[in-house]
Amino acid sequence: MTRVLVIEDDPIIGEMLTLYLTEEQFTVQRVGTAREGKMALNTFQPEILLLDLMLPDASGTQLCSEFRQLTHLPIIVISMKTSVNDRIQAISSGADDYLCKPFSMHELKVRMNAVLRRSSHHVAPSMHLSAPNAAPVATLHQGLSLDLERRTIVLDGEHIETTFSEYEIMKLFYQNPGRVFSREELINAVRGIDSFINDRAIDVHVTNLRRKLEKNPKEPLYIKTVWGVGYKFIR
Repeated sequence: MTRVLVIEDDPIIGEMLTLYLTEEQFTVQRVGTAREGKMALNTFQPEILLLDLMLPDASGTQLCSEFRQLTHLPIIVISMKTSVNDRIQAISSGADDYLCKPFSMHELKVRMNAVLRRSSHHVAPSMHLSAPNAAPVATLHQGLSLDLERRTIVLDGEHIETTFSEYEIMKLFYQNPGRVFSREELINAVRGIDSFINDRAIDVHVTNLRRKLEKNPKEPLYIKTVWGVGYKFIR
């Protein structure tokens, strides 16, 4: 069963989440503070996080950044904050999805399954192993590749850490070099049509990827803007 770490200090909401997810065949552990959540990453070893942004010992989108630095697991924020700006800030800080309280438990399950589905990765037949026991590496460009097991981008031999969504966008570009993707296509590919995200969030992800990969992000060599349409990857 999939292990879910719920980081939520409200006992009523926390109990509702625990009961529902347990009935839906998830293994659940709930904690009420950021400190306990960080400890549970090692002791519980979850596969997905549900993170409230208002905790007794920490609050705000900085929480997303802190947990993203500790893990590459999918993170779904559950928050009372409903503004588009709050959602974009959370996603930009490393969250993979955002649900506003109150929300439908069924919708939560759909979104969890969507990010879990996209976090699982498979080695395509055309990708090769550099040695019998080596991690599969997909070459994107001279000096640029994907480490499929560690889910990182390798630039000139250095592993570049990415968020879940950044990696998924880059993997999609690899699979379709030269193809122009509209923002809507990237939204559907990364989030699934049931999840909240908008054009602005896609632009943020691409901007972050350029900062990590390009020598001059304002004149990108890899990820090109196709004005009025979207983006494409140059191999």
